[in-house]
Amino acid sequence: MQSSELCSALGAPFLSRIANSPYCKWKLIFLHWFHLQDFKLDFGHHQGRTSPVWHGGTATIVQSPGDEVWGLVWKMNTSNLSSLDKQEGVEDGIYVPIEVNVHTQAGKVLTCRSYQMKDYVRGPPSPQYKKVICMGAKQNGLPTEYQKKLEAIETNNYAGPVPIFEEIEAAVKASKTNFA
Repeated sequence: MQSSELCSALGAPFLSRIANSPYCKWKLIFLHWFHLQDFKLDFGHHQGRTSPVWHGGTATIVQSPGDEVWGLVWKMNTSNLSSLDKQEGVEDGIYVPIEVNVHTQAGKVLTCRSYQMKDYVRGPPSPQYKKVICMGAKQNGLPTEYQKKLEAIETNNYAGPVPIFEEIEAAVKASKTNFA
């Protein structure tokens, strides 16, 4: 029997159409949406360097008493963790995996793996990165007030090409066609 790990998602894996499509590297099983108490979603640049992929700040969670972050809990095979760590920039020292206790909508507390940016300098996300997060929140029915909070995030107004965003949009469009 293969062991599994619970992971929290805040960015592109938010989009269940992508997470359950051939575009995803791992088999993910959506379990719950959650809230993480006393943390907030923030955006920044590792050591002050803008993401060359997203052309803006990327998401991280930081401790913030009284705040909360909403997201998704995915179950994945532990044999895929090293690949996920690589994608999240752990090998490059950008993010560090952390364990957090999240609360499901049913009131259950789960210990999940999440990622926190190391040496981050606050900086706004690109409009494209923000859109992916907002699309995922809407698609998965996160609380309306939290969706409004995400929509209110100011961006850096980057208007150039973001190839990964174009790939995600194509995957979402393809999955809509396949599910239609």
